[in-house]
Formats: sequence, structure tokens, C-alpha cells
Amino acid sequence: MLCVSYSLIVLGQDLSDVFLYNFFGRTSYIVNIVLMVITGFFVNGPYALITTAVSADLGTHESLHGNAKALSTVTAIIDGTGTIGAAVGPLLTGLISPTNEAGWTYVFLMLAGAEVVGALFMIRQVFKELKSWRNKRKSYQLINEVDSDR
Repeated sequence: MLCVSYSLIVLGQDLSDVFLYNFFGRTSYIVNIVLMVITGFFVNGPYALITTAVSADLGTHESLHGNAKALSTVTAIIDGTGTIGAAVGPLLTGLISPTNEAGWTYVFLMLAGAEVVGALFMIRQVFKELKSWRNKRKSYQLINEVDSDR
């Protein structure tokens, strides 16, 4: 499965949505709502996918095999990290956004920066996922070549 790779693509899409929201979100109330929903969709999607995929991946790891307590601890740490981000984000927003309108630009830059940092943390896993996917494709091609030779 290419869960992390898909999440990286969606984060890239959301990065552009954050900048669109910054520039066009104040044009009207309806545009603000639509862009907020789209941005929220593209932020929460990768988060939910990553927490699920990482938990499932760790659940099949041989070091945690049969140890439900260790698996639940790892899952709680992953979910707790997202919760910390949800708590710190509004705090930073309050500190960054002064009362003038230029302050919101800095808030959107903070959001974009957080997405870039998240993408950087996923790069290694994306390469691992793509390498695994490529090896599976090669093995399927070899099997098909052997079957066609018979």
C-alpha cells in the first residue's frame, strides 16, 4: 500500500490550498467557507491515513508481535502527537496574528511551514514505500514471464 506516498501528495495539494485560502479567503463569506472546508479535508485526510497506516504497520512488526500493550502505547503516542499539534496550533496563531491584516499572512505561512516539516518527516518512508512497491512489481513481472514461457 502506498499510504504515506498518497499522504505526501495530498499534503502538497493542501500547501497550495493554504496559499489560495490566504489570498482569496477574505473575498467573501462563501469563498471563505469553501476554502476552509477544502483545506480542512486535505489536512485531516493525511493525518487520519498516517495514524492508521503507522498503527497497522507497527502492528505487523515482529518486535510487537503478540504484545497488545506495546501496540496500544505506540498508537497512543502517535495520536497524542497529533493532539499536541492541535493544542499548540491555536496558541501559535494567537501569538503570530496581531490585530492588523498582515498578521494573517504570517499565520498561513506558519501553516505552510508545518506542512513542509510534516512532508520532510515523511520523505524517508515514501522512499521505502516506493522501493517496496517497485520490488513487488518486478516480482509480479517475473512471475508473469515464467508463466508465459510455459
